[in-house]
Amino acid sequence: MITTTIDDGLVRGALELEPTARGLVPHRLPAAARRRIPDGQLAMAEAQPSGVRLVLRTAATVLELDVVATKRHYPGAPPRPDGVYDLLVDGELAAQASVDDGDVLTLDMATGSTRLTEGPARTVRFDGLPARDKRVEVWLPHDEATRLVALRTDAPVRPVAEDDGRRVWLHHGSSISHGSNAAHPTGTWPAVAAARAGVELVNLGFGGSALLDPFVARAIRDTPADLISIKLGINLVNSDGMRLRIFTPAVHGFLDTVRDGHPTTPLVVVSAIHCAIHEAVPGPAAFDTAALAEGRVAFTATGDPEEVAAGKLTLAVIRAELARIVKERAADDPNLGYVDGLDLYGEADAAELPLPDNLHPDPAAHRRIGERFASLALSGTGS
Repeated sequence: MITTTIDDGLVRGALELEPTARGLVPHRLPAAARRRIPDGQLAMAEAQPSGVRLVLRTAATVLELDVVATKRHYPGAPPRPDGVYDLLVDGELAAQASVDDGDVLTLDMATGSTRLTEGPARTVRFDGLPARDKRVEVWLPHDEATRLVALRTDAPVRPVAEDDGRRVWLHHGSSISHGSNAAHPTGTWPAVAAARAGVELVNLGFGGSALLDPFVARAIRDTPADLISIKLGINLVNSDGMRLRIFTPAVHGFLDTVRDGHPTTPLVVVSAIHCAIHEAVPGPAAFDTAALAEGRVAFTATGDPEEVAAGKLTLAVIRAELARIVKERAADDPNLGYVDGLDLYGEADAAELPLPDNLHPDPAAHRRIGERFASLALSGTGS
């Protein structure tokens, strides 16, 4: 077996690789942005490598990847499934694997406390690969932080050039874009859309954290991309973090910062998909205690609809305001567009493919959203 150094030449979708004593940590925000993170939620989310993958060419029939996975444990909640590693050969899903232990991060939802227990490195092994030169991609688990320790193969590996003809799509959004409730990393809706359109994905979807943070806007500003999309709505409502008076200039400021680095890059603002609990009811969102008592995770809205008149945000309010903002800005920005999230997943889709926890789409809905987004926003952007 040949050991190959893992570096930026092999890893796509990460904005930075952090060397540590226990392996490389792929980060989806650079160090300058991470120093601005105000809470553990975003710190955890950006280190979960949604959309991050190793991309290489090789004739190897065996590939081994040593990793340290971070398993999350929520006392009182159902156990989380192990993260999945997807192996693609020439763009087609060929195999999947998981590791069943590693570091354990215990998050107590009742007290807010966290505790990290270090665990061992484990090996993800893929064998029986076709004995010919091929493009191989190993997509890391979208919702399980992963340290990269070592890569071994039974034939030499070479990187795939960054300028291999594929355009780069950078997307920012919430846990839905991050991939919550997707079954595997290439099943998240952004990965589905990227594959369908033939583009390279940089996924800056962060669970619970699409909150118009200025440091995220600067990270997008400074990252090369051929197309950018920014999906806003659900986190702003379920966090109950701002009212309409603050929301509107915050959107303008976020877009202004992105435009400082990408003045003419096609930029698409995307509103939230249908979510019945927050269409007309403001946040904050909360765990449904009755569902937890039954061993299920579900969410409910706790806000007062009467407060919408005073500026509280709902998804309907945000959609209308985003559409207005984009129309206003597009008069001077011909490369700015808008996609209504209801065209990706609307009320009829919710009746057919309901959100299992009242907030996040299931695997079939992820696929539908991705296919529709590719048609609405990525058509003609491939190689």
